[in-house]
Amino acid sequence: MAKCHSCFKETSDSYCRSCQKKLFDGRKVNHILSFTRPEFNEHRMNQSDRLSISGIQVKYSAKLEKKKLVLTEEGGRYIIKPVSYGSFHHMENIPANEHLTMQIANQVFDINTPPNGIMYFKDGEVLYIVKRFDVLYDGSKLLQEDFAQLANRSEENAGKNYKYYYSYEEMAELMKKYVAAYPVEIEKLYSMIIFNYLICNGDAHLKNFSLFRNEQFGDYTLTPAYDLMNTRIHINIEPDTALEFFKDNFTTEEYKAGSKYTRVDFLELGSRIGIKKDRAEKIISRFTSKEKEVIEKVNHSFLLDGLKSGYIELVNQRRERLQK
Repeated sequence: MAKCHSCFKETSDSYCRSCQKKLFDGRKVNHILSFTRPEFNEHRMNQSDRLSISGIQVKYSAKLEKKKLVLTEEGGRYIIKPVSYGSFHHMENIPANEHLTMQIANQVFDINTPPNGIMYFKDGEVLYIVKRFDVLYDGSKLLQEDFAQLANRSEENAGKNYKYYYSYEEMAELMKKYVAAYPVEIEKLYSMIIFNYLICNGDAHLKNFSLFRNEQFGDYTLTPAYDLMNTRIHINIEPDTALEFFKDNFTTEEYKAGSKYTRVDFLELGSRIGIKKDRAEKIISRFTSKEKEVIEKVNHSFLLDGLKSGYIELVNQRRERLQK
């Protein structure tokens, strides 16, 4: 038996029945594409001064035609991300890294993510595929705004690093302004911030969080999580978080003493964004109590064996900080 190229479960097909339904609307799609990678400019300029995997990642739009995935410029319901090329470490493992991290988020920690999987071009090159959550079956699009748009920040008014010049506390303030169900949705955002820290995603910036807009009522809810990855594997000098925790340059005494975020900082953030301490404690503990489950997913993933232990070690280090 092979393993499902989405959820890792044993299956005789490329994808198990459940993942076929979620990812390909029930169609039996092969994990090997019928075409090779299109040509493109490998040396695309990063629009930020900050080192960023997202700045060099190439993305293609795709759609299903019967049981085959084909590239398209219009009407795409999928995004495919092949191997990126640059000066970072282990670039050939970026698709498997993103896929694994998205699966951990969903399967282990119940974070809402769009269906996703691993595929291969005809010549054997690996790629990551994700189903677009903003495009419906009939091709219509949901109204979506990322937090850079909500904060009215762009390169023109805030410089090249605009998506990093903000704080998670200020993001919560935006949610309080736009989200009617704030008490429910803020816990989802808080969980995503904790997960990104645990999993060593140092690139969870303003554009990597979005809200859906309800056209009828004019209010918002969080979209599924996306662009989740253990970036520390590829960039070992990257900051621990893409954004500061707090506005107005506030730092806790614990952070001043150790220059690392710990449980104290997350509890302080929870308090500032309206989450009671006992509730924040429970949410944090949910992310520190799943060590065996995370290790299991890593070991079943498509990461090269040499990187699996490194992924686990990095996550264990963050878990220890969250437990302090």
